[in-house]
Amino acid sequence: MVAAGSMKGIVHAFEGRERGAFSMSLVYPDDEASPPGKTSDKADRFEGRFVRLVPDERIVWATRFDSEDQSFSGEMTVSTTLAPADGGTDVTMVCDNIPSGIRLEDNEEGCRLTLDNLAAFIGG
Repeated sequence: MVAAGSMKGIVHAFEGRERGAFSMSLVYPDDEASPPGKTSDKADRFEGRFVRLVPDERIVWATRFDSEDQSFSGEMTVSTTLAPADGGTDVTMVCDNIPSGIRLEDNEEGCRLTLDNLAAFIGG
């Protein structure tokens, strides 16, 4: 897994509504320590759609990786739940149908880094 802050995210499209589409690329740094990408040697490109949006409660999105490798095929679903907590909000992410080419440990670490980055961004 790449350390937080060492990869770049590029948003190509974003329709923030139910059934709205999005596409994005994660670009890895050009060094020997970074893992290979799913789309190219240094990038993961994926497309998705927002399945369900419940303000202040839940975000469900489905995504597909752009890859010729069948181990990254299929649609992965990520459900994010928001719940009031003392002094803030508890955020829980659950991933379903993770492609077989993604190690569960890497997926969990990626989710954890995402939540850490979100907390830092909003000052938590």
